[in-house]
Amino acid sequence: MGNDWIDAEGFRASVGIILANSDNQLLLGGRVGAKGWQFPQGGMIEGEEPVDAMFRELHEDVGLVKGDVEVLSVTSDWLRYKLPGKYVRRNSKPLCIGQKQRWFILRLTSSDDSVRFDRCDKPEFDRIRWVDFWRPVNEVIYFKRRVYAQALHELGPSVHPDGLPPHPRWWP
Repeated sequence: MGNDWIDAEGFRASVGIILANSDNQLLLGGRVGAKGWQFPQGGMIEGEEPVDAMFRELHEDVGLVKGDVEVLSVTSDWLRYKLPGKYVRRNSKPLCIGQKQRWFILRLTSSDDSVRFDRCDKPEFDRIRWVDFWRPVNEVIYFKRRVYAQALHELGPSVHPDGLPPHPRWWP
């Protein structure tokens, strides 16, 4: 994308969205044409504020608007991951070697069925699941797992003020 904001170190600026429903389950989206599951996320346009990018991506990915959610918290800094070599597009300029993300945790204030994929021309997802708190770390592609764990640890107290759920048996 020509409008992507890629910093001098080669990291694409983006936002990640953790959406919790009234049961404190988290939304995972299934990518169109792929098996993988992930949180809604997307790149920032140069000069765009993270909160504005988050609301734009929220609408593009799952059809929600400001009135459907409450923003609970945002990470204090960028969380970064590097792309494995096979995912780096060597011919792109500037070269993007990974992403730096500001993560938001939101509470869905409308009904679970308000999530829709028909509000943009090219939907990112074609299915969703509501899952237990730590499950996304196990479901996302391997090179994003550390960032998912960091985001959940930092932002999780917003939905679990009495303490985060215990890590599951499969925890790395």
